[in-house]
Amino acid sequence: MMKDAIIYVIVFLALQVGVTNGVCFVWQKVADTPDLTSPMLVVAMAASAVVTMAVFLLARWCEVSRSYVRSRPWASLVWSVVAAFGAVIPSVWLQEQMPELPNYMVSQFSMLLGDRWGYLAVGLVVPVAEELVFRGAILRSLLDRMRSHWVAIAVSAVLFALVHGNPAQMPHALLVGLLLGWMYYRTGSVVPGVAYHWANNTIAYVLYNILPNPDASLLEIFRGDQTAVWLSLLFSLCFLGPAILQLNLRLRKADGK
Repeated sequence: MMKDAIIYVIVFLALQVGVTNGVCFVWQKVADTPDLTSPMLVVAMAASAVVTMAVFLLARWCEVSRSYVRSRPWASLVWSVVAAFGAVIPSVWLQEQMPELPNYMVSQFSMLLGDRWGYLAVGLVVPVAEELVFRGAILRSLLDRMRSHWVAIAVSAVLFALVHGNPAQMPHALLVGLLLGWMYYRTGSVVPGVAYHWANNTIAYVLYNILPNPDASLLEIFRGDQTAVWLSLLFSLCFLGPAILQLNLRLRKADGK
């Protein structure tokens, strides 16, 4: 039942590891340096995402159609972005209530998010690649084979969280994966997911570059004022709640079903 989904995950991971390491190896040889640099990491991540998209599209493991965009779902896309904005603080707050998880990739993320060209990879290319793979290929295959769409969405979300390979990211990736899976199920298109994913990654990039300490807790960001933390959480939910309700009303397939 999950054979295709597992194959897609394996291919995705192989491409990520192979292309990223290949680019870094060639870069280090040409530049004659053993060190991992920000430009090197940005190019490697962007290249791995582009190659991944090319492989999945050429193999026809994911479907690409203009029919959803032609239905002019502009309001749905706007609400997808609003939902991403509203989910940031609640997601951070929920993660802070959990035991602290190891962050194995903190240095790589610092290099990517701290580089001005890092946004090209993190904010633009990666969201499209991951939506094509995890919703357009993996979730689509699971929906075709599983009786319960919620089980299919949950399985795809778990796979999405696990492939990040970084425990500190997994809770947020799991929650986002559930929401993106639901959006794909309702529309049959990766476009709303790309809009949400783009907004989510863009917010992460901007916050990293404007906050004095990107790793600070919410309480530290609000200078020890717990009331401000609760108000920020309430303020965010005032965006997230209506956005989810609007998406529930508006998300539909291009044929209106």
